[in-house]
Amino acid sequence: MTTTSSAPSDLLTRQVSQRVSQSVFDGSRLRVVLLVDVYDGAQQQFLEAYEQLCNQVASVPGHVSDQLCQSIENPSQWLITSEWESAPPFLAWVNSEEHVRMVEPLHSCVRDTRSLRFNIVRETGGPAADATAGDRRLQASPRIGDGVIRHALTFTVKPGSEEAVARILAGYASPEPKVDNTTRLCRTSLFMHGNRVVRAIEVRGDLLAALRHVARQPEVRAVEEAINPYLEQDRDLDDPESARVFFTRAALPAVHHVTAEQDDPQAERHALYYPARPGQGMRLAELLAQHDAAAADDAHGPVLRSTIFQRDDVVVRLIDVRGGLPAADPVLALGLPDAAQAAELTTLLADAGPSAPQDGDVAQRLLGLVRMTPVTDRRSPDA
Repeated sequence: MTTTSSAPSDLLTRQVSQRVSQSVFDGSRLRVVLLVDVYDGAQQQFLEAYEQLCNQVASVPGHVSDQLCQSIENPSQWLITSEWESAPPFLAWVNSEEHVRMVEPLHSCVRDTRSLRFNIVRETGGPAADATAGDRRLQASPRIGDGVIRHALTFTVKPGSEEAVARILAGYASPEPKVDNTTRLCRTSLFMHGNRVVRAIEVRGDLLAALRHVARQPEVRAVEEAINPYLEQDRDLDDPESARVFFTRAALPAVHHVTAEQDDPQAERHALYYPARPGQGMRLAELLAQHDAAAADDAHGPVLRSTIFQRDDVVVRLIDVRGGLPAADPVLALGLPDAAQAAELTTLLADAGPSAPQDGDVAQRLLGLVRMTPVTDRRSPDA
C-alpha cells in the first residue's frame, strides 16, 4: 500500500511505503537524550560524577559530543544529550560491561533516569553547520511505525534446570494488560534455547512504565522469585541495586524490525537464536536485518514480520511466519536470500557446525541448531 505526497517546491510526486520498519543500521547520526532526576542536595556530587564520566566517554569510538543541562525551574532535573556517528557504536558501548562500571558513581546521587534515542532526520543551523553538512549523515526519510515498542530480556539458568524453569515460566498468570490510559501490554513471547531464556514483549505507549507495571504484579513477582535459585547470575529483587544490575545486563534491545505490507493474523510466531562469534554480534544482526528488509518486498515470502534483538554476541530473531515454520523454506526462515548467501552467516556464528549450508538439507540442519523452543506466547485480548 502506498500514499502519494506532493512537494510544493518542485511539484515532484513520490511514493512512500506504508511498511512498518525501524532500524539502527541506516548509518544516520544518533541523538541520545537522558533525563535525570537527582536527589535533593546531591547536585554537586552529580556534577562531579558526570565530569568524570564525560572524560571517559570522550574516548569511546563513535562518540561526537555531549552536553549537560540543568532545569531553570527545578534544580533536581538535569538533561544530558549526546551525539554519535551512528547508532551501532553507541549501542555497543551502552550495552557493555564497561558502561555498567562507568556509570556506577552516578547511582548514589540519581533518583531516576530515562533514556531516549533518536536518529537525526533534519538539521538547521548557521554557516558552520552548512559547511559540515556533507560529512554529517542524516536519516534519509521518516520511517512508518505501528505504535508498538518491542523489547526483550535474556538471561541464562543453571544447566540441568531447563525443564523446571520452563514449567515455572509457562505457568504464570498474565498480568493486567492496561498500565494506564496511554500504555498497555500487547504481547509477551517467551522462548528457550538450551539454558538461555528470552522474553520478548510488545507495548503500546511507555515502555518504561510497562516494565515497572509488570514488575509490580504479584503473579510476576512470584515467578521471578521461583526462578531465582536457578539463575546463573545471582540477584536479590529486594535489593534495588542488585535488581537494577541484573535487568541492565538482561536487556536485549530491538535493533531492527520490519513488517511486510501484507499480513496474516494466523501467522505463527517463532524465535531463532544466533550465537555470534566474539565481537561479531552487531555485524551478524546487521546482515540479518539487510536480508529481512529485502525479503519484505516478496509478497509470497513466508516471513511476514521480523524483529532482531542484539546485545554483545547474543542475536535473537523473532519472526511471524505464514503457514508455520515447518512449511517455510528453511533458507528464508534463517533470514537468508538463498543458500549461496549462507557462507557469511556461518562465519559469524559461534556454533554453525563444520560447513555452511549448500542445500536445503543442510539449511534445515542449521535451522534446527538456531531454532528456539517456545514456552509461552500470550496476546492481550484487544491487542
